Amino acid sequence: MSGERTASEPNTALAAKLAGAKADGRAALIGYLPAGFPDVDSSIRIIQAMVEGGCDIVEVGFPYSDPSMDGPTIQRAADRALAAGTKPADVLRVVEATAETGAAALVMSYWNPIDRYGVARFATDLAAAGGSGLITPDLLPEEAGEWIEASDAAGLDRVFLVAPSSTEQRLRLTTDVCRGFVYAASLMGVTGTRAQVADTAERLVLRTREATGETGLPVCVGLGISNGEQAAEVAGYADGVIVGAGFCQRIIDAPDLESGLAAVRGFAEELAWGCAHAPVREPGAGPRA
Repeated sequence: MSGERTASEPNTALAAKLAGAKADGRAALIGYLPAGFPDVDSSIRIIQAMVEGGCDIVEVGFPYSDPSMDGPTIQRAADRALAAGTKPADVLRVVEATAETGAAALVMSYWNPIDRYGVARFATDLAAAGGSGLITPDLLPEEAGEWIEASDAAGLDRVFLVAPSSTEQRLRLTTDVCRGFVYAASLMGVTGTRAQVADTAERLVLRTREATGETGLPVCVGLGISNGEQAAEVAGYADGVIVGAGFCQRIIDAPDLESGLAAVRGFAEELAWGCAHAPVREPGAGPRA
């Protein structure tokens, strides 16, 4: 065998990180940061701090000027990245730097920037930069034929979102085309930290697992996780814990970059502890598989 990735047997860093976390008996920690926030070089340093603190996987955000899912914190971070002049080439540079940390690197992007870049070209360039795949929050699976073809050709994972409102048919349709993991948006709303995890999250994970059948496709939860205690709660039933706004907020609040890096690193350590210390659950309560 040549060792090349194929559509049927993906061999991405993402798959390895998720499998490794499962083997360790914990949930994977997935962090998010827009590329170029507050500038390209600084965003690389922030991601390095996230990984040093315990992030297994990093979603590199493609900054976008008209978000539909992002709350005020991530909108503010993306606005600063755009004001700094972040371009698609910069996003790929951040992906490359992220992969060099040893973490799995994904791009999180609305579809329009990918479409404008050129779908096949983006897939090729993302793979060349060491990226594992792409998360597309506003792309419907039934409209994703071009991306499915391009990601197959490049050996990339593709992550689509499910929500509490997703019907059983929608869950099956989405999980059938996902590769890497399924992104379970824990609530109906925009991104941002919250006082408690939505009570819809666990039920959504269980429904999504039923839709995946025997494939064992990991299910990871995002939206609203703001501390280690919440991370531990989600780690009790999900394969991965996704956190974005909390990292961005620590940079926004910091008086300088060095202080921000220390805050980000400490926050990642807190979340990583939570991912490894899920509460003991009663038999039959549907813990993480």
